This record gives sequence, structure tokens and C-alpha cells, in this order.
Amino acid sequence: MDRLPHEREGKEVTPEELLEVGRKVLRSEAEVLLENADSMDFVMVEAAKSIQYCKGRLVVAGLGKSGLIGRKIAATFASLGTPAFFLHASEGAHGDLGMVCREDVGLFLSNSGETREVLELLPYFRRLGATVIAMTGNPASRLAREADLVLCSRVEREADPLGLAPTSSTTLQLALGDALAGMVTEMRGLRREDFALFHPGGSLGRRLLLRVRDVMGGADRLPLVREGASVKEALFSITSKGYGATLVVNGSGELRGIFTDGDLRRLVEDRGAEAFELSVETVMTLSPRVIAPDKLAAEAVLLMEQHEVSVLVVAEGARPVGMVHLHDLLKAGVA
Repeated sequence: MDRLPHEREGKEVTPEELLEVGRKVLRSEAEVLLENADSMDFVMVEAAKSIQYCKGRLVVAGLGKSGLIGRKIAATFASLGTPAFFLHASEGAHGDLGMVCREDVGLFLSNSGETREVLELLPYFRRLGATVIAMTGNPASRLAREADLVLCSRVEREADPLGLAPTSSTTLQLALGDALAGMVTEMRGLRREDFALFHPGGSLGRRLLLRVRDVMGGADRLPLVREGASVKEALFSITSKGYGATLVVNGSGELRGIFTDGDLRRLVEDRGAEAFELSVETVMTLSPRVIAPDKLAAEAVLLMEQHEVSVLVVAEGARPVGMVHLHDLLKAGVA
């Protein structure tokens, strides 16, 4: 009995030959991207402006492989602050078109430009008066003819060994979507802080949104001793708050220095029991590492790494208002 196609035994291929196949695919797709980057024209600018200045949302529609790419394009725009959603071409014709508004802009993906389900969406967009941008590999197709703007995603040959599976064409579609998103982002003047607002649940959002004041200990946890206090008194302050250090302040509450458990160990090794009777300001570390409460928590991590310390003084001007330990930053997911 003959084997079915999926049951056929593979041919013998050396590891070197397989590696070359993979490299060839990557090179082929890279060449397509470079060629299209050089030939990109001002239609892309018009498309980006249509998306930026629309009062509604970007509606990305497609089917099959183009639909999968469309989902990612919609997700990219949404993550960069442009309201966008993906409309499955088949579902659109069965009720989902009710989500589309007159103020929306449609981005239709179809490599052939003749995908029936995608074309069936056109009359509805036309009736609403919504702008339609076509991304197709066939500029002479019906989709291209009926769209307001056409982004050409034509490739001479797919990158897979058979030259048949959507590979280079879908890579180009994805890259064109990213290029559009980048252009719209530039026009929006989006900042890193704005981007973080759309990603509050991830580590990126925490790094870009979380401030030192959000993770530092409050005044009730602040270990303090006055100038003139003994090392013994400083020891009690260190052990009571859990930072492994205490701050030394003057009579006005202004920061003068810091005394750590490491300082204490070295002092006891050198001076023995006599160390506990010394005045703390004679053995404290001057100019401790300080950070403002409104600084990003990620900056605190960087400062700790640069100076190889595990605790920072949080101060407003000359007055300490808290402390932040590496453990606090680890717990917050920033470090």
C-alpha cells in the first residue's frame, strides 16, 4: 500500500545542508524587506496620516495567513496607543461588521487582493464612508482598485524551499504594518512613559511606571540617630528597622551620614568592645548614596549596581524621607 503524503520518509540531509536552507530563507526574506524599504513611497505617509487623524479606530481585516498577520498588526497599534482591533473577514460578514463605525479606518490584508471574504467587507465600509487602505501583493486586484490607498506587498518568490508557502509575503506584510505603526507613533509623540501606561501588568510597565516613593519604606520605618549618639545607640537603630543601616541627622533633621552593619563589623574587628562607646559621627560614612522619591525605581536599581550598595537614602533636599532596599525592588519586580 502506498504511503500517504504525510507518511513519506524524509530524504537524507546533512546538518550543513539544513543550516544553509535556514540561512537561505532568512537571506531571502531580508532581501525582500530591504528592497521594499528602498522603494517605499509617500503612499505610506498618506496611510499613516489617515490612521493618525481618524477619529475612530483602526480596523484590520484579513483571512488565513494574512489574517494572522493582521491580528499582530492590530495588537502592535493598540500597544502603541492607537485604538485598533482585528476583524476576521468571515466573521465580519456574519455580524461583526456592527463593530465598525463611520470614523474608523480599515486596513485590509490580502496577498491576492481577490479574497472573497475580504472583498465582501468593502461595500459596508463604502456605505459608511470609512477610509479603506489595502495591503496586497496584486496592485491590479479588485481590492486595490476599490481601496482609497494601496500598500503594495508584492514579492517575486516566497522564501520556502518550494516557493509556495506564504513566507516572504507575510514577512513583508508584518514589516509594513510595523513601519506604519512606527510612523504613527512618531506623529503621536509617544513617550516611554505613555507606552508603559498600556502595559501596566508586565515587567516593562513596572520599570517605566514605578517610582521610588512607591517602594520605599515610610517615615515609621526610617532608622535615624542624632549626631552625638553612640555606636551602641546606632546598633539598636540598625536592628530595629531591617535596612542594615541607620541614618545620622543633625538637630534640624538634615542628613549628615550613614552607618551600616558593615561599618559596625569592621569597627568592632579593629577596636573591639570599645567601639560601642564611640560617637557615631566619628565613624559614619559621609555622603551616602541618595535618590529622590519621584525618580523611577529602575534608576534606584541602576544606582545600586553602579556603586555596589544594597540600600539607598530617599531624600527631599537635605532631609531623608525614607530608605529603599534592594529587597524592596526585587519584591516589586523591578530588579
